[in-house]
Amino acid sequence: MISAHALELAQTLVRMNTVSHHSNLELIHFIRDHLAKLGVKSRLTFNADKTKANLFATLGEGKSAGVILSGHTDTVPWDGQDWTMDPLSALVKEGNLYGRGSADMKAFIGIAVSHAEQFLNSEAPFAIHLAFSYDEEVGCFGVKELIADLRDASIKPLACIVGEPTSMIPAIAHKGVYRYKCCVRGKEAHSSLTPHSVNAIEMAARVVGRVRDMAEDFEKNEPRFEGFDVPFSTSSVGQFHGGIADNVVPRDAEFRYEFRDLPTANAAQMQSEVVAYAKSLEPAMKKVAPAAGFEFETICEIPSFLGSKDDPVTRLAQELSGEKGTTLVAFGTEAGLFKNAGISTVVCGPGSIQQAHQPDEYVSLEQLGRCEAFMQGLARTRTLG
Repeated sequence: MISAHALELAQTLVRMNTVSHHSNLELIHFIRDHLAKLGVKSRLTFNADKTKANLFATLGEGKSAGVILSGHTDTVPWDGQDWTMDPLSALVKEGNLYGRGSADMKAFIGIAVSHAEQFLNSEAPFAIHLAFSYDEEVGCFGVKELIADLRDASIKPLACIVGEPTSMIPAIAHKGVYRYKCCVRGKEAHSSLTPHSVNAIEMAARVVGRVRDMAEDFEKNEPRFEGFDVPFSTSSVGQFHGGIADNVVPRDAEFRYEFRDLPTANAAQMQSEVVAYAKSLEPAMKKVAPAAGFEFETICEIPSFLGSKDDPVTRLAQELSGEKGTTLVAFGTEAGLFKNAGISTVVCGPGSIQQAHQPDEYVSLEQLGRCEAFMQGLARTRTLG
């Protein structure tokens, strides 16, 4: 079972409202101040308007390059969900800790912070780094600033453990998440004069059809990556808006779509195919209205992640978690960004993604106890090799 101190810290973080469209500074400042009492300085990197921050702290200054414990501080909202309790209550009941972010992923952060003093006093030859980011849920934006800051400061951690909920089973791969918005400009006209117009909805629909064609091609022809629930890349359209009246040819339309690419696939090539097809439609549109055409905007680009069961950090996570095997996860994380920065990475944390983002989100105390044992073992580890 989890200790009272670790559970209290986890509950404290869950009670803070850090939904992505809110500030996370209450949480970041709480952790900063907690670490300062131990004599640990924190590096903060902010978003443009200084309403959100990442925190990076090193426990064991002067030691060799160490292990990052990584977590995101933001949560998804709970609007419209049928909760049976206050989502910020951090209620402990029937062996579970309830609340938004309990599984995804404030409990992991709380447990990591609760062991700061142990990490400081550890005889391990390497440091432990805490890396807590903002805006993961809306596109992994904060961690990009954090990683850039580490690069600029010549801080080169050896490995990273991302504490997303994997039921404490080390995960060595996940798909990427690439989302885009396409805005279509046509030319309006009375619907009795369609040859004098460019129908933005119809032009958008052609590109939507191409996204669907690509999805069917992935399913039929892409080499399988066994271990994923869906062992091929996917593409889908999530939103579509356009038109003002039945008898007005629409001038404007907008849709949003995404790719979830296998670690062995190329998301940039997928997007290039969509853009090239849209551009092929523009000459006919511009004959009627020179201003007509397509514009694309990137919403988020979260790279896929592919580690290895043979990586030292994976073997370390197996040893600390007591798990002999590894797994793959369907959801995106910050792991690919750390890996692309040259940091060997694994995903391993308490709870299940099946409870995350749901009404009455929870993580079991049994899982939190396993995570605490993981941290205690990390403090006793003598080598990463």
